[in-house]
Amino acid sequence: MASEHVKTVTDQNFQAEVVNSTEPVLIDFTATWCGPCKQIAPFIDQIAAEYNGRLKVAKLDIDNSPNTPATLGIRGVPTIIVYKGGKEVARQVGAVPKHKLVQLFEAHLG
Repeated sequence: MASEHVKTVTDQNFQAEVVNSTEPVLIDFTATWCGPCKQIAPFIDQIAAEYNGRLKVAKLDIDNSPNTPATLGIRGVPTIIVYKGGKEVARQVGAVPKHKLVQLFEAHLG
């Protein structure tokens, strides 16, 4: 169950929610069957709550929305991508500790 601060993104709204976002976006490409995805899910929720208003946090289920991950060259989950100004500025593949996730986007906050 995602946190109230985590936005669900799909192939249909990726452009609007992520690329066109006025604030930096951390998006978690995930899957329900993925063990490492479940491992980092609490960190994603905590980051969403802690950085609410400064960072948009989103999740995209690769099984429900396969086109966006294919377009972005995502080969494995979890893949975390940080967007700023419509461009990818950081990417992390695989489960990492929370502080590593924070390092990904911290430099890109306003």
